[in-house]
Amino acid sequence: MKMIWIKSSTDKENFNFVKNIGFPVIEINDLEQTDNIIDSYVKKNYKTIIISNELAGFSTDIIKKYNKDDEINIIINSK
Repeated sequence: MKMIWIKSSTDKENFNFVKNIGFPVIEINDLEQTDNIIDSYVKKNYKTIIISNELAGFSTDIIKKYNKDDEINIIINSK
């Protein structure tokens, strides 16, 4: 199962541990592109996508889109 963590490039608190042990953490500059980035990783067969709480506000459409999909898990990290 492929997993990815996504956060803002200015976020210095979230996902540091997983990044330090070698898991992929994507840092994005343009938060308005959150939906597009999540969708691109779904198309690359990532089944679990964990996003920071900050990004959740920018990705309401994509979260609703995959909410009923049993194969895609979008998890919002709420510190």
